[in-house]
Amino acid sequence: MAAPRPSTPRKILGRLSLPERTYVADALRTETVGGVLLLAAAVVALLWANIPALHDSYEDIAHFHLGPAALGLDLSVAHWAADGLLAIFFFVAGIELKRELVAGDLRDPKAAALPVVAALCGMAVPALVYTVTNVTGGGSLAGWAVPTATDIAFALAVLAVIGTSLPSALRAFLLTLAVVDDLFAILIIAVFFTDDLNFAALGGAVAGLLVFWLLLRTGVRGWYVYVPLALVVWALMYNSGVHATIAGVAMGLMLRCHRHEGEAHSPGEHIEHLVRPLSAGLAVPLFALFSAGVSVSGGALADVFTQPETLGVVLGLVVGKVLGIFGGTWLAARFTRASLSDDLAWADVFAVASLAGIGFTVSLLIGELAFEGDQVMTDEVKTAVLCGSLIAAALATVLLKIRNTKYRRLWEAEERDEDADGIPDVYEEDDPAYHLRLAERYERKAAEHRRIAQEKAAARHGLAEVPGGAGDDRDGPA
Repeated sequence: MAAPRPSTPRKILGRLSLPERTYVADALRTETVGGVLLLAAAVVALLWANIPALHDSYEDIAHFHLGPAALGLDLSVAHWAADGLLAIFFFVAGIELKRELVAGDLRDPKAAALPVVAALCGMAVPALVYTVTNVTGGGSLAGWAVPTATDIAFALAVLAVIGTSLPSALRAFLLTLAVVDDLFAILIIAVFFTDDLNFAALGGAVAGLLVFWLLLRTGVRGWYVYVPLALVVWALMYNSGVHATIAGVAMGLMLRCHRHEGEAHSPGEHIEHLVRPLSAGLAVPLFALFSAGVSVSGGALADVFTQPETLGVVLGLVVGKVLGIFGGTWLAARFTRASLSDDLAWADVFAVASLAGIGFTVSLLIGELAFEGDQVMTDEVKTAVLCGSLIAAALATVLLKIRNTKYRRLWEAEERDEDADGIPDVYEEDDPAYHLRLAERYERKAAEHRRIAQEKAAARHGLAEVPGGAGDDRDGPA
């Protein structure tokens, strides 16, 4: 009887497969552009709201109402941005989650354990930090969920600005973590921020989702079918009392994200490719434009660090997120057979975990829901989210810059393609054909260098003979 083969311990943050790495690179490229636009929109909002000559115009536009009142949709521009445009963002989040479940890291329960545990700890610890801060300080516990969310677009924008060459495994960890984070943030919104339910509207929304699912399963195509249906489902969900962005998530989860034979892309991949630029380039920046415009003064900033509600948000984002994600990752390595990749150190995980403290889009949304009806506290919590995110971004920048030399070496090793076949060498090191191609390439280079050496030697030999020949010529008759 043959002895069982020893199993190889799984590596945390090990090298991705080539298709997965390609997908992550494409997704992050779009998210990074969207993150830069998000940063720009937030800066514009702050300037617009804090320049005295422009403040009134900002308020007038943000609170201008439009929409059919008969359908319960006479909403302000800011409300449309939060409930309408963010539904597009959550639709893409739903597709990402579905893809991770059927083809990404969440497909394998063992691989999924790491981002799930890290995300759960990264939400539980900030909520605990907020709760402790407000219990000891006598503040309101209503905002416990505000520091639980991570803004992946904002975090990737910071990466783009500081130019960090993160290895693909760390980038994928950050992306998958944010997808799981978004899922639990959606559940928090659905469970804790739904008040009075309109069961007729909710039943209509569920019926619309069922029609959406049946159309997908029967292979019906055409945006002119799905877009009007999506709008109806969204409007019914909004009027039901459940936050309207849940409709976007539900429709995203219904899309098929695995490929059938002969398909270059699954419907989910195709639609995500079309909608992601709309989400990252328009929906999220416009939401930031009409949500981040809070009046900031010296006194307001001082209040952020003295009031328990706002201090809890800041500490939750800056301290809670880092400790939760780093601690969750360490626990996964400590109590399972997984071990950290040989190329990385725990300091690298800590540096990336610090990026997750950047909570913006969903944190602002939850802040509005948590303190609805109290505009002063809503604005103060938004200011706290901005401050906490900026502090987390500064901390991440310092830590990533310290580790940047190592990241660059890892990135260069991942990208090296010496045989020039378009596939990085790290994916071909076990292929004999790769080594034969490399040997042939080196032999051609060696032959070329031998030819050059012979030409140089011949030229040098010829120059050495010139003086003697010239002297012989001068000895002849004039």
